[in-house]
Amino acid sequence: MPGINVVISGQPDSALTHRLVEQLTQLTCQVLKKERSRTRVIVQYVPADQWFVADHSLAEDGRKSFQLDVTITDETNTRSEKADYHKAAYALFAELLGNVHPHSSIHVVDCQPTSYGYGGATQEWRYQHA
Repeated sequence: MPGINVVISGQPDSALTHRLVEQLTQLTCQVLKKERSRTRVIVQYVPADQWFVADHSLAEDGRKSFQLDVTITDETNTRSEKADYHKAAYALFAELLGNVHPHSSIHVVDCQPTSYGYGGATQEWRYQHA
């Protein structure tokens, strides 16, 4: 069950949000081998004049940025899979947003199965009762 949280610079854009969610879900399921039916995505927007890198707002620099956090169960993906995901996700955001600041970030967060879960059950419990 990946939990995906995305923050994008700029004003809310429903069309962009839908394209991003569709393509990011597909990418996550393909590269990290996750199940679409268990993939949760939250998208938020922050105005460019409120997003700063090196004391300069993105509005001043005329750039866009994003932060992508993906939580997964620890030991379910290899280092290579996570590296491939970083590369592909950055390329996806660069394509969809354009003019992306190089300090846009991606975090693939490995969570202990005893601490991570959904529906009131941990991933460890699900593993033990599969």
